[in-house]
Amino acid sequence: MKRALSLAAIIASSASIAAAQDAGNLETLSNFKTTGTTEFTVIEQTGPKADAIRKNLEKVKVPEGFKISLYAIVPDARHIAVGTQGIVTFVGTRKTKVWAVTDRDKDRVADEVKDFAPSLAMAIPNGPCFSPDGFLYIAEQNRVLTFPAAEFFYESPDVAAFNVVPQGKLIPPDEESFNHTARVCRIGPDGKLYIALGQPFNVFAPEKADLYSEQGIGGIIRLNTDGTGREVYTRGIRNSVGMDFNPKNGELWFTDNQVDGMGDDIPPGEINRQTAPGQHFGFPWFGGGSVRTNEYKDSEPPADTVLPAVEMQAHAADLGMKFYSGTQFPEKYRGGIFSAQHGSWNRTTPVGAQVMFTPINEDGSAGQSEVFASGWLDENGEYLGRPVDIAQLRDGSILVSDDLAGALYRISYGQ
Repeated sequence: MKRALSLAAIIASSASIAAAQDAGNLETLSNFKTTGTTEFTVIEQTGPKADAIRKNLEKVKVPEGFKISLYAIVPDARHIAVGTQGIVTFVGTRKTKVWAVTDRDKDRVADEVKDFAPSLAMAIPNGPCFSPDGFLYIAEQNRVLTFPAAEFFYESPDVAAFNVVPQGKLIPPDEESFNHTARVCRIGPDGKLYIALGQPFNVFAPEKADLYSEQGIGGIIRLNTDGTGREVYTRGIRNSVGMDFNPKNGELWFTDNQVDGMGDDIPPGEINRQTAPGQHFGFPWFGGGSVRTNEYKDSEPPADTVLPAVEMQAHAADLGMKFYSGTQFPEKYRGGIFSAQHGSWNRTTPVGAQVMFTPINEDGSAGQSEVFASGWLDENGEYLGRPVDIAQLRDGSILVSDDLAGALYRISYGQ
């Protein structure tokens, strides 16, 4: 027992030292001073791993005229933010690093992948996003940082970095969890920062409801880019890990992962459309779509509950999504949504692991979703890859991240 307590004390002490060092480094970087960090972690882009990923990509099917290729090897690749100058693509992870991916010769294959801001000790920096004027935001488990001119400073281990939401202030520290803590962010057409906050439970107990409603846990919050003016914008979400704004009308759309343990084929996954602030999307009364949860079946749901714009296959795990605004792809795809299905973890027969496309009608509603890219789930039910997020390069091609293979793929048309 004494040895166990001693080990726990050592771990706690180490964590405290790391946190203090991180806070000191952040203050140093905020004052445009050097931390003394000199080394990057650089990821090799050639060799057996790259060859194996390319071999697996031969099994991925895309529509006629399209091509999928390996863009970069990026360990644990999650959500993607393409720099506004088209110089660097930043990729978050559910671990401790954000990766900077550079295609220096513009041959549409990355030349360099290295860690970004290595002097900072990040915790689940899953969600990077850019403002139109070139500020990079990174949403961690319980902190939000901003990096002005990230595409310029990334060449050095030391970068200009500032708190937007200090550590421990995004959610109450007592609500930190290992579950549903991969944040995503977007800058809205109003210039504000939007952050999705998944709640940590399958279905949370009623005694959590008031706290979660107040904090926006199980919802989407918005705030000014300096961290002020926080408000709850969206309610009734279980765990959204993907959102984007329709560039035609500014409406917020987001995916949502639905309740487990109700069977293989219910409840459906969701893509949601929000047309006004404060709308409620049904959780925890609804487990997905119109399927009621057992825990709240005897409780009346909000009268103004908004049902999903699109119901997706149950347990396919819809994550990142992106409105396509380019012109490289055929007309059919312009203005529609590309979304990533990560794949099921507890379904009897695995599903998902594909990229979906959802057209948007003239009236702003969603059309029928269809499979766009598939083949990461083989005939044996084994995952060869697990798509996470979609981003668009300046040439109109798209990137797909894969946290299982640790890669970014590029899908292009006619090239």
